[in-house]
Order: sequence, then C-alpha cells, then structure tokens
Amino acid sequence: MKILRIPAGIYAANCYIIYPEDKKEGIVLDPGGDVEDIIAAIDRNDLNIKYIILTHGHADHIGGVKGLKDKLGVPVMIHEKDRELLIDGDKNLSSVMAMGTVEIEPDVLLKDGDKIEFGGLAAEVIHTPGHTPGGICLKIGDNLFTGDTLFAGSIGRTDFLGGSYEEIIKSIKEKLVIYPDNTQVYPGHGPSSTIKNEKSSNPFLR
Repeated sequence: MKILRIPAGIYAANCYIIYPEDKKEGIVLDPGGDVEDIIAAIDRNDLNIKYIILTHGHADHIGGVKGLKDKLGVPVMIHEKDRELLIDGDKNLSSVMAMGTVEIEPDVLLKDGDKIEFGGLAAEVIHTPGHTPGGICLKIGDNLFTGDTLFAGSIGRTDFLGGSYEEIIKSIKEKLVIYPDNTQVYPGHGPSSTIKNEKSSNPFLR
C-alpha cells in the first residue's frame, strides 16, 4: 500500500492519498486545502480517486473538499454525526478561520464498522468520538489513520463544540490501542507513530 502525505492548507493538516501498489484506484483523506498540490500528486501517480473521506468536520480538514470534488467528481464521505458540522460554517469553524466559510453537503454518511473498498483494499470505519461527535479513524491493513483523535505524543482538543475529554480517552483506549504494537499511526497533524510508541510514551494514555 502506498501512502502519500501532503500537509495541506494554511493549518498544514495531513492530507493522505492512499492506494494499493498494484492498482491505481485510491482515496483522498482530509483535503484541508492546497487543492492544486493534491491534484498534482494524483496526476503524477496516474491515480483514479474513488472517494474523498473526512475524519471529521473541522475547517482545517475540509478546506479543500469543494475544490477537489469539483475537479474529481467523486463522493464525499463523513460520519453521520459530523454532518451538521460539515454543512455549517459556524459549527465547523471555517467562518472564523482564514480559509473562509466552507459548507458542504456530504454524499455518504458513514457509521461505525462500515467498510470502504477501493483498489482491492478495504478501509474499516472506527467511530472515535471525543474531538467531534462524529470523529472517525480508518483502519487499512496494519495502518490507522487517526485524524484529530490520536497524535504522536498527544490527543485531539476537546474544547470545541461537541468535544469530550472522557469520550476521546475512551475512544483511544477501547478502539485504537487495542491493535498490535506494530500498527502504524498516521494522525491528522504532525509525524506518524506506532501503537507501541503511543502506549509507552503518550502522557495522555498513562
């Protein structure tokens, strides 16, 4: 599996382009901006993008969605509990952030346990509320894409609308660190990690 990371938008949220090594069908996860850079990476690797998937509905992760969808013409997916963020610039915070107001109606509403298939791979949706009510992580093989739930050495903020410290800790402990130590963690900001590293050194998990 190939994973391209593009720190996108003025807030440098990690946008991931994910596709199998033997096929050219992939997904884009969290396009927070810099649409032309994302398109260039897609074209450079001769990819056919099947879906745009959002780990949650905050502005720094959705800033490039409309532009990317206009160019690719593919469905936008988000968890059902974050739809209200995606369609409301006040709730997703874009109305007070530098990219300007972003309001998008999703095409597909996801639920915990859904499987998203592309290029012979399957992404499992893991509902991990706490940062937002509908925050999700994606598990693809031995890789976890954790959005703003789990970072290398930290966790997502819980002081925004719908956030909960208790819920995010429960999500991480009951749904993420249960995976094998060698599971790779690809967060929504910052460097990658592993489950082993987070269990041993993340101060929020002690």
